[in-house]
Amino acid sequence: MRIGLGCELTYDLPKDTPMIVLLNVHYSRVGYLERPDQLITDPPVPVESYRDLFGNWCCRLVGPRGRFVLRTDGVILDDGETDPVDLTAIQHPVEDLPAATLGYLLASRYCETDLLSNEAWRLFEHGPSGWGRVQAICDFVHDHVRFGYENSRPTRTAAETYAEGRGVCRDFTHLAVTFCRCMNIPARYCTGYISDIGLPPPYEPMDFAAWMEVYLGGRWWAFDPRNNAPRRGRVLIARGRDAADVPLTHTFGPNTLSGFRVWIDEIAA
Repeated sequence: MRIGLGCELTYDLPKDTPMIVLLNVHYSRVGYLERPDQLITDPPVPVESYRDLFGNWCCRLVGPRGRFVLRTDGVILDDGETDPVDLTAIQHPVEDLPAATLGYLLASRYCETDLLSNEAWRLFEHGPSGWGRVQAICDFVHDHVRFGYENSRPTRTAAETYAEGRGVCRDFTHLAVTFCRCMNIPARYCTGYISDIGLPPPYEPMDFAAWMEVYLGGRWWAFDPRNNAPRRGRVLIARGRDAADVPLTHTFGPNTLSGFRVWIDEIAA
């Protein structure tokens, strides 16, 4: 399957403004790019690229005063399969977890495990373990939180999402990540593209999405508490402890986002 993907973000900048941008496909999928999703700016500016502490590909630039456009447009090859599932995947005792996973058990900016630990154990201690426990967490979050773009707030934490019962995909993900960590399951935050491939219309306007990866049975697995179902054409951009680690754009100065388009579509043979 060939999938076209990309984005176009238009900013109005009152002055020259430094930016860090995470808009390119994650290095784990770069080998599948038929046409690289190179970052293009209008007007053109120098772009410096580097990897952050999590291995994500970041672009550093200075947007000039006035109208400034960031754009990517690539083609990626995909096997067309839905997210893999293994109902038998076990939860590892903490003492048996690889050292590299332990940081994903801890509290982070948007995931307050200290505030939600007692509630997590009340809700999930007596249910299934392993895959079943993570799915129970996703089921709960999916049913508990009401989705709506009007509910978006960039400062909302997992505890606030739980209390308010509303949010967008990042809020669903932060709450599910926090519950998993409270139950001693490593969980990390992911951002990228989720397609509507294989789903019946009507389709909502495309946007970037958030989901989580959890460590079970010796590997990481994708779980999506917002959609709560395996999807085709999921393409990772970046992963970290929570959204604070992987902002799609980090702008060091005042700005107005005046245009925003995201696309991910199957290309007909």
